[in-house]
Amino acid sequence: MGKSGIKYYTIEEYLAFERTSQSKHELYKGEIFDMAGASFNHNQIQMNFTVEVRNYLKGKPCNVFGSDLRIHVPANGLFTYPDAIIICGNPQLMDEAFDTVLNPSVIVEILSPATQRYDRGEKFMLYRSIPSLQEYILIDSESFSIEHYRRNNDNTWLLQEWKERTDTFTIITIGLPLLVEKLYNGVRI
Repeated sequence: MGKSGIKYYTIEEYLAFERTSQSKHELYKGEIFDMAGASFNHNQIQMNFTVEVRNYLKGKPCNVFGSDLRIHVPANGLFTYPDAIIICGNPQLMDEAFDTVLNPSVIVEILSPATQRYDRGEKFMLYRSIPSLQEYILIDSESFSIEHYRRNNDNTWLLQEWKERTDTFTIITIGLPLLVEKLYNGVRI
């Protein structure tokens, strides 16, 4: 226990706990955090995104995964479950349990009122420590809004935004143009 009465966990303790848990948790700086459930809109957007990307990637050397695949960022100790990730090439797995990946090429988070500040701020800062990460995409669950960050050759990040249903943006890593309206199909805005 720390001075504040908070129990701190080792990576081994966290993984033992998480691998038997019925719900998902994040680990950062030794603390375990519950991950909140998701709204109808959140789930619909996640499904729309993964279906569009999965269909496009058939037969290609990249793959898309939903929110049940955990990632680990060794540079800062974060363990978390992004809403979607794209991995190009062979997945680098943390250990023989094959449930924690180290090399996402693209990370997608779907924003909710409860998570948007964290996803845009500290979480993005932590994600930037992943050498393989090339793109970070934030999709708002309550309005037509997509924020797309792309890593430049000099390790800076370029932000582009789309706010119209008829806008199209491209996931550069895989060369997929996506119509904003398709991601929001069935979503109640």
